[in-house]
Amino acid sequence: MAGIRRVEYYYIVLPNRIGEGARIVNALKAEHVNLVALNGFPISTGRAQLDLVTSDPDALFAAAQKIGIEVVGPKTAFLIQGRDRVGAVADVLGKLTEARINITAIQAIATGEGLYGAILWVKPRSVNKAAQALGVS
Repeated sequence: MAGIRRVEYYYIVLPNRIGEGARIVNALKAEHVNLVALNGFPISTGRAQLDLVTSDPDALFAAAQKIGIEVVGPKTAFLIQGRDRVGAVADVLGKLTEARINITAIQAIATGEGLYGAILWVKPRSVNKAAQALGVS
């Protein structure tokens, strides 16, 4: 069975250029910000978004102020971790389908050591209903 928990995530909008994501992540590393999850994607011509889940939001905001970046959030996502097996993610998605909840995005990966992890987003208006469907408090 997967371990699923509601997590706060934050995001940064940055230029969609070579090295910009690395610059931000390295700056956060230098400020000792621990990232539990990271997702980056283009959002419009010339811009990208980095979604960040951290174990210490205060450290993230302090680092952002120091390095001069704007952090937006918190917003809510679901962090999923468990033993890798055929259909593990399908089972989670099935619960949301049964509850008639549309998934905004999901990123999942097997670690190669018999485990997998995923981060899943739903619309803000669906967070509580999704939490209930997934058995998350």
